[in-house]
Amino acid sequence: MRKLTLGNSNLEAGDISLGCMRMAGLSLEKATEVIETSFASGIDLFDHADIYGAGKSEEVFSQALKQSSVRREDIILQSKCGIRDGFFDFSQKHIMTSVENILKRLQTDYLDILLLHRPDALVEPEEVAEAFSELKESGKVRHFGVSNHHPLQVDLLKKYVTEELIINQLQLSLVHTPMIDAGLNVNMFNEAAVVRDSHLLEYSRLHNMTVQAWSPFQHGMIEGVFIGNTDYPKVNAKLEEVAEKKGITSSAVAIAWILRHPGSMQPVIGSMNPDRIQQICQASNTTLSREEWYELYRSAGNELP
Repeated sequence: MRKLTLGNSNLEAGDISLGCMRMAGLSLEKATEVIETSFASGIDLFDHADIYGAGKSEEVFSQALKQSSVRREDIILQSKCGIRDGFFDFSQKHIMTSVENILKRLQTDYLDILLLHRPDALVEPEEVAEAFSELKESGKVRHFGVSNHHPLQVDLLKKYVTEELIINQLQLSLVHTPMIDAGLNVNMFNEAAVVRDSHLLEYSRLHNMTVQAWSPFQHGMIEGVFIGNTDYPKVNAKLEEVAEKKGITSSAVAIAWILRHPGSMQPVIGSMNPDRIQQICQASNTTLSREEWYELYRSAGNELP
């Protein structure tokens, strides 16, 4: 698997990562197989959040990691905090408490990366800065980032936070492309021209923040996958056509489409199927031409101006 450097850091990771949200429902044996298969396929960044399985996903992962052949020092552990029951919380107290609990569940002394999960309207960036500084100085968190934040929210944090924010985790798939659409439909009156994210993609490239693309197979936030979905006949027909040509699966083509973008993105796949993980990872060594990339984009219902 190809490697990429995460933001302005010294961290190198495989260009595909594994999201562990669904690990809570796995047996210890199955979770171990998922970790070992992922690592053998080139995945070395494992993404968590304190709300995944109400913490159980992290617990199952840590137990499985201990009985696996994969060493803690050979992987990058990332988790997120800030979502609570009915509200968001970026207070210093909550960040500090969350990290302590994450470390206990993951049975590790440190997190490689901590992300703030969803923007808190009541954020006091000075408190975030204090929490990050304390976590960095204590060695409990080595790198920091955000998730689902727009550029001005990032800049507000940067005004106070002294640590580099190396990642912004954002929803992106072949059929969920608002961060791409607006950049192609400049100065137009059509729906695709609406800027929904303050030009996140360009901001991330300008400031060298790695975009981690979550839900790369989803056609909405929780609606379901578009791969093999009869409601998306054109995009699936094109995916199958390209997949046959490249000798990979349609899912791998959907990931290769994200990787083809020069913004050095890192898709976060959520499969807990070892065979599918192996198949998807073939995307890392698959190159789409410019023509193929745009054909797939148009097949998803996007019209070029």
